[in-house]
Amino acid sequence: MKKGDHLFLVDGSGYIFRAYHALPPLTRKSDGLPVGAVSGFCNMLWKLVSEARDTSVGVTPTHFAVIFDHSSKTFRNELYPEYKANRSAPPEDLVPQFAVIREATRAFDLPCIEMEGFEADDLIATYARLAREAGADVTVISSDKDLMQLVGPQVSMYDSMKDRQIGVPEVIEKWGVPPEKMIDLQALTGDSVDNVPGIPGIGPKTAAQLIEQFGDLDTLLERAGEIKQNKRRENIVEFADKARISRELVRLRDDVEVSEKLGELVLNPLNGPKLVAFLKGMEFTSLTRRVADATDTDASAVDAADVAVDAAAEMRGPDLDPGDAANAAVTATGQNDDTPQGLAKRRAAEAGSAKIDTTAYETLSDIEQLKAWCAMARETGVVAFDTETTSLDAMQAELVGFSLAVPEAAPDTGELKVRACYAPLAHSNGVGDLLGGGGLQPGQMPVRAALDELKALLEEPAVLKIGQNLKYDMLVMAQHNIEIKSFDDTMLLSYVLDAGQGGHGMDALSERWLGHKTIGYKDVTGSGKSAIPFAQVAIDKATAYAAEDAEVTLRLWHALKVRLVSEGMTSVYERLERPLAPVLMRMEQRGIRVDRQILSRLSGELAQGAAALEAEIQELAGENFNVGSPKQLGEILFDKMSLPGGSKTKTGQWSTSAQALEDLAAAGHELPRKIVDWRQLTKLKSTYTDALPGFINPETKRVHTSFAMAATTTGRLSSSDPNIQNIPVRTAEGRKIRTAFVAEPGNVLISADYSQIELRVLAHVANIPQLTQAFADGVDIHAMTASEMFGVPIEGMPSEVRRRAKAINFGIIYGISAFGLANQLSIERSEAGDYIRKYFERFPGIKDYMDATKAEAKENGYVTTIFGRRAHYPEIRSSNPQVRAFNERAAINAPIQGSAADIIRRAMVRMEPALEAAGMQARMLLQVHDELIFETAEADADKIIPVIVEVMENAAMPAIDMAVPLQVDARAAKNWDQAH
Repeated sequence: MKKGDHLFLVDGSGYIFRAYHALPPLTRKSDGLPVGAVSGFCNMLWKLVSEARDTSVGVTPTHFAVIFDHSSKTFRNELYPEYKANRSAPPEDLVPQFAVIREATRAFDLPCIEMEGFEADDLIATYARLAREAGADVTVISSDKDLMQLVGPQVSMYDSMKDRQIGVPEVIEKWGVPPEKMIDLQALTGDSVDNVPGIPGIGPKTAAQLIEQFGDLDTLLERAGEIKQNKRRENIVEFADKARISRELVRLRDDVEVSEKLGELVLNPLNGPKLVAFLKGMEFTSLTRRVADATDTDASAVDAADVAVDAAAEMRGPDLDPGDAANAAVTATGQNDDTPQGLAKRRAAEAGSAKIDTTAYETLSDIEQLKAWCAMARETGVVAFDTETTSLDAMQAELVGFSLAVPEAAPDTGELKVRACYAPLAHSNGVGDLLGGGGLQPGQMPVRAALDELKALLEEPAVLKIGQNLKYDMLVMAQHNIEIKSFDDTMLLSYVLDAGQGGHGMDALSERWLGHKTIGYKDVTGSGKSAIPFAQVAIDKATAYAAEDAEVTLRLWHALKVRLVSEGMTSVYERLERPLAPVLMRMEQRGIRVDRQILSRLSGELAQGAAALEAEIQELAGENFNVGSPKQLGEILFDKMSLPGGSKTKTGQWSTSAQALEDLAAAGHELPRKIVDWRQLTKLKSTYTDALPGFINPETKRVHTSFAMAATTTGRLSSSDPNIQNIPVRTAEGRKIRTAFVAEPGNVLISADYSQIELRVLAHVANIPQLTQAFADGVDIHAMTASEMFGVPIEGMPSEVRRRAKAINFGIIYGISAFGLANQLSIERSEAGDYIRKYFERFPGIKDYMDATKAEAKENGYVTTIFGRRAHYPEIRSSNPQVRAFNERAAINAPIQGSAADIIRRAMVRMEPALEAAGMQARMLLQVHDELIFETAEADADKIIPVIVEVMENAAMPAIDMAVPLQVDARAAKNWDQAH
């Protein structure tokens, strides 16, 4: 090594933990190996290596090494046995990744260095000294303060996460001392993480002041009697020896007899095939694609098995026979494996094996071209389909064009070949539109003729149509009297397989499974003031965007569909998801009538109520202020009134969150309670009474909400535009809003609601004899709970006692804490804790269920409903206690809430055929949690209600024999509130 050379030294151990904590848990699909830290490490190292070679870091390294801690103890433990004694063991899922990360480093063709008896920092210090003495420059890739003592004229640091150079000025700015004084500063402050003792009561600022005053640690210790502050002086005198020991613990050794010499650290050209092979073996599809593109490597021609041999040998040690490792590698990639799991692996590999070329798509400009594509679809039996429209509101969207994609067989390469096209129908000339003249862009086929041809294809049962969120396309095509028959939906496939493990949108799935970043909508339409409607996008750009959607959808289906069988999720998809999509589409199409006059009257009432509350609030505050201003409200509550428990946000303002106000209200403070009430009224006004009229369709005069099937982890549906799920039912104002949802003249609304379905599911899944018997006997479950817990007779029970039992019953399902229950019941936390303990004593099966469910979730990463739906909670093993606790509560609730959601989904799927078989003309309009809303002729209501109730109460049968009978309450009325 010589002057002019530049050495990069990467703190590999620091990279590992940064990668581990920065990303959610991730496992390799083929064998379940935890690889989240490996993935993060590889991405960070690739970014550093590629940018360093491109001088983005500021310099181009000639030499490069990644340094790791060795697992054994170091010389520091001999000096101070308590050194790092407080450190907990690494997370269980991180341990097997250490060896793989070292293998990853070798795959990058970088020196992977560690040495028994020394920490990575000592090796970095040694190499930095050797390079500096040879006249070279050094960049240490880390932000660790322990390494800042090395910074000097030829040595700097680089924080790759923050893209920040750390030189002498940055060290002084951060710590108040130059690098050569960092050892003394750390000797004074100590380090609780590494159990370096330091001197009690001295933090970084005080240490910097002392060093500036006395010059160095030895002088400070000698002249400690000059320190004026009594406690500080006493501590320095008493703990002087601890400071001296601490100095030796933090001082880095730069004289280690390293085995790899500087000349062996030369940065060689990247071996693309070797790195791509490793990344393929790890199943890092997105990074594999990026590396392959950057290194001109044909990823499809690289076999991942060779790297799998190396990784397996590294993990299992030198006794592993290479032939056995090769066989294990073949199994990991699914080759020669005829099991469902092997097929799934191969199909996933095939789906992402070929590069997606958006320049190869065909634009269909005449009917003969479209007929040829329809013929190809019929020949292959599979076609991906997607629409391009003018609006996200399918009921008002106009069709601009559609795209198709069909597979081509390529058995010789194992790749999935795909052909895709776009058929523009209504792309307009934007200039003409602005001038009022209109006009279509040239090269588009007649709309009616195209739809006739498309109708024949989409309604052909022998051709499987593949879509992403196909419910939207179904509704768009329904406006043209076209029904999509025989279909699969990639969004729903992903949801069934991976609920809770990331989004199910096409763009996210494309990157996750295909390693392909799709063209964004704004990439073709622009954004901000310069944005144009999709109907004005040039046809060539529209073709690339739309046909890519169809190709990606087909590839995703190819990768995901076979997993249903290999992972045993076929019945969930076929029973609960796929058949529900057209049911929801028809519900969205029907909509529900909303009375504008009722909303207008309610809006006025809410405005008056809010104004009255605002006047009371001003009076209680003793001054006029903007009640809607969190800043002014915080100043009133905590500065002026000095209410307890205030906390500030990152911006320095007092927090006036809903929880903060609820806590104050629960403590008996009147003003916060008034603020909570005022916020509720103003929110109801803005969200519902003012906003709902804007959702009334001008053609149908009805509101058409959109149901999201894949938005929750548990299987519950959500709705938007408008969100009808969150209309309050427990307040008088919320119930008044429901009065605006009305039946057409001569009709009534029927509300059919499951009674306490989640408690019934709990009694079934947790096998609670008392609950099971109570439901079988038709006993008031909350009164029974109160009687069991508080020894109060059911007959004549005070309403307050029953209310407390009800809060506990439902709170337990959601894993409520003593703090949460105390807030809800306005009682002391200790009393709430006593209630919860007593509840578990009276119903021990519930605690057993909760413990078993948490254990299942931690072992598998998911929990299951009674229908087999999986809800994944990958962060349940998080090292963060708060994150882990949240996931534990969610995992306990998921089998209960998810099973209830599955039951109502089954009821919805079965409802229309049952009504039709009974000759009943009732239309299902809405689903809100455990409730279904129908509309029918007033004269038919009494005959229809028994049919609805029978379907809902037997929805779980015959698949599930419920230990507790389901009960449905149903009634008819002119508006939703009266029917509920």
